Amino acid sequence: MKFPLSIAAIALAALMPPAEAAALQEAGDPLASARWEDMRRTFLGDAPVLFDPRVKVVAPSVAEDPMQVPVTVDASALAKIVEVVVFADFNPIVEVLRFYPEGARASLGFRVKLQQSTPVRAAVRTADGVWHVGGTWVNTVGGGCTAPAAGRASPEWQSHLNEVSGRQWSSGPNAGRLRMRVVHPMDTGLVAGIPAFHLEEIRFAEADGRPLMRVRLFEPVAENPVFTLQRESAGGPVEAVGRDNNGNAFRARIAP
Repeated sequence: MKFPLSIAAIALAALMPPAEAAALQEAGDPLASARWEDMRRTFLGDAPVLFDPRVKVVAPSVAEDPMQVPVTVDASALAKIVEVVVFADFNPIVEVLRFYPEGARASLGFRVKLQQSTPVRAAVRTADGVWHVGGTWVNTVGGGCTAPAAGRASPEWQSHLNEVSGRQWSSGPNAGRLRMRVVHPMDTGLVAGIPAFHLEEIRFAEADGRPLMRVRLFEPVAENPVFTLQRESAGGPVEAVGRDNNGNAFRARIAP
């Protein structure tokens, strides 16, 4: 069911390609989730909301491994982005992460743990106070949030905590892309005897200090998280600084 658009939304639609403008709507969850109104109240409050096809959430329709579900959020078609909130309606811990694009594009790839089949959504707040929401359904066998981290089976995992590896692409169609992996169990706190233990924040910056992106992480981010960013163009080294909720910190330089 299509709902009429406000005057502001009509003005926005006039600037969009016809196919995207036709998909723009202010009410009636396109993913038909029974929890949408709860999600809206929790994360978006009373601010205006648009279901916006320019907010792309790419994930497998069927995820075979609920502990490592790849997700890419791309909101780079929008301007003046303040923050991006990613959440999964039916997870026991709903909020996955938030990111704040600065010098990098408003695009982030990562992996998430899912407890059951659920919509995975990104809500993008622009400077005018409007939330632009996109999402997709992911079907899975479940259990991703209540299973212990695989790395805990090894007695040596602590000695590798917060080790960082990464690479940059300096040429070709992926020029400007950066990928980074951090060794961390990302425990949800939902496994008996294992408290929540997860990365809380990562800041990416150019070598000269210019910020690229800040990421706030929550328990549903997958073990040994991998992040993929897109700079506007290839450049020099990137500095990554992060910490977890126990105060363990890391600093790494990712060279081209």
